[in-house]
Amino acid sequence: MTRIVTRWLLPALAIAAMPAAAHHSYAMFDMGKTIALDATITQFKWQNPHSFIEADIKVPDGTEHWAIEMTAPNNLVQEGWKRTTVKPGDRVTLYVHPLRSGAKGGSFSGVKLADGRVLGQSTSGRPS
Repeated sequence: MTRIVTRWLLPALAIAAMPAAAHHSYAMFDMGKTIALDATITQFKWQNPHSFIEADIKVPDGTEHWAIEMTAPNNLVQEGWKRTTVKPGDRVTLYVHPLRSGAKGGSFSGVKLADGRVLGQSTSGRPS
């Protein structure tokens, strides 16, 4: 009986006692609005719990640096992504839900790669 408790019950109790992982809200993003950004990738972070794209965005007065929050790598893989899908220097069109605050960032919706492929959602909000 002691072996059963040690092998199965104690680990199960330890896992059950762990606090539930909290997830943040998307309230900071305007999820009803999608904008297209003419972007040059400066960094792509393939990491948990969220991947990130950093990019320089062309604007009439020059460039702005934006940080775009994405989903987890395992979700991106299901959408056709690889760790090497984008890299610094790549020119792409990013589709994002902008920050409500007006700061230079947003939530990833989709990307049109230089070869014409679209991953994620287009500006219509429908999967490509």
